[in-house]
Amino acid sequence: MTAWVPPDALGRRVSCGTDYGTVRYVGSVSRTSGIWLGVEWDDPQRGKHDGCYEGTQYFKCRHPKGGSFIRPNKANFGVDFLTAVKDRYGLNDKQDIQYGTENTVVFGTKTVEFVGMDSVAEQQRRLNKLVDISVRECAVSHAGQTEEISRTCANMRHINLSKNLISSWETVIGIASHVQNLETLNVSENKMKFPSTSTSISSAFSNLKTLALNQTEITWTEVLLCAQGWPALEELYLSSNNITVLERPDNVLKTLKLLDLSDNQLLDGNQLHLIAHLPRLEQLILRNTGISSIHFPDAGFGCKTKMFPSLKRLAINDNKISQWSSINELDKLPSLQSLQCNNNPLMDTEKNPETLIQLIIAKISQLKVLNNCEILPAERRGAELDYRKIFGNAWLEAGGHWDPEKNKPSEEFLAAHPRYLSLCLKYGAPEEGELKGRQPLTLKNQLLTLTIKCPEKPEQKPVEKKLPESMTIQKVKGLLYRLFKIPGSELKLSYESSKLEGKEVELDNDLKPLQFYSIESGDCVLVRW
Repeated sequence: MTAWVPPDALGRRVSCGTDYGTVRYVGSVSRTSGIWLGVEWDDPQRGKHDGCYEGTQYFKCRHPKGGSFIRPNKANFGVDFLTAVKDRYGLNDKQDIQYGTENTVVFGTKTVEFVGMDSVAEQQRRLNKLVDISVRECAVSHAGQTEEISRTCANMRHINLSKNLISSWETVIGIASHVQNLETLNVSENKMKFPSTSTSISSAFSNLKTLALNQTEITWTEVLLCAQGWPALEELYLSSNNITVLERPDNVLKTLKLLDLSDNQLLDGNQLHLIAHLPRLEQLILRNTGISSIHFPDAGFGCKTKMFPSLKRLAINDNKISQWSSINELDKLPSLQSLQCNNNPLMDTEKNPETLIQLIIAKISQLKVLNNCEILPAERRGAELDYRKIFGNAWLEAGGHWDPEKNKPSEEFLAAHPRYLSLCLKYGAPEEGELKGRQPLTLKNQLLTLTIKCPEKPEQKPVEKKLPESMTIQKVKGLLYRLFKIPGSELKLSYESSKLEGKEVELDNDLKPLQFYSIESGDCVLVRW
């Protein structure tokens, strides 16, 4: 008996065991009998050829070994949305509700706590009390009886439809248009067809706040076309979609607060200028997007850009940024408070990670969180004071001067250190004595092996640290704030040495290096607050 093949099988998503693919051909194959499905598999390792069999090209694949033929009875074309929900939550006609402990009811394998067993159990049976639904990997392929969705899913607000067999955006609209109060929707890991031209705007997503479209092969052009139907959207997740080129949104995405473009290899950093005027965008995730530089050409040294006016949180980790000029540019963002920038070539320019952190803090004036660590006021003060001294000689050589009327550093210096003059205004220009004999950052200073103890917290085990003897007390405090996760109170440091017979010496000048106090390897630093 010939297996049934849906009339719209071509282009449909199917599963076969644990493998997913797209039907590219339906019909006969030479020297065989019956109907075959030519499938392009998501995992090329599952395939055998590129759609060419014994000299005949039946269909095409992106990968030379991405395709194979299977019989229709081996392909799962999926189920409708409501059937998947009923199966997942044990609410279909073939399954009865089992009663668990006194305060629970069991739906299939899902246990739900409740009050008033009889009435709630009946309401759950009709689905109309389910608010948060997950049918991930439940082979959902089509909407099904839409009137029944409207009748039974009135209270659904959050739906996870990820990794199913949805072949088109129209199917998603068909489901969502009958869930009136939908706020969160995840349709990631469904390889879908999206509209390529402007279509009539559906009201299906009128209340939608969060949408995840990761790994759906959507393009940015398609995003903007669909976005006409997302009037209230606040969070949009688009990772791993091979998006390379952006376009300027025209009267769409105006309510967007979070945009995730991670794992898309953007053409270059200038693509960001095209989305720079989203008025409410507060968080931008650009992890592993291949960008090597960031530039805001509308603002000069020490000025704020008009781009990204509301951006508070930026993630640029796992990229190719290698120049400090990109960090300088981030100070132009008027609202930036949090930055993630780990795993960029720039991070390898300094051997001492503490120095690296302090340079970034000093270069971005409004930053409050760096790589998920809070920047405390004392740490910022120390970083800025240190920065002012480190580059003091370069400032003088470039035309800087203690006399304000003669203080005219070169354009090159200001381009490399756009905050330097403002730091001099904040703390005063570095004194000549501070700059004498200062070693360059790249020189490896002698390391001191010190034991660090907290006398007021005996349960805290002593920690051994290797610190450069030229490290200032302020920088040591910055390290200890993070090491012991101490709240933002003022630290008091002192040290003990076997040579001082039990005497304790206060480390009371934040601007002095450890070597100023004659500390040696083996000494013990005491931390109090």
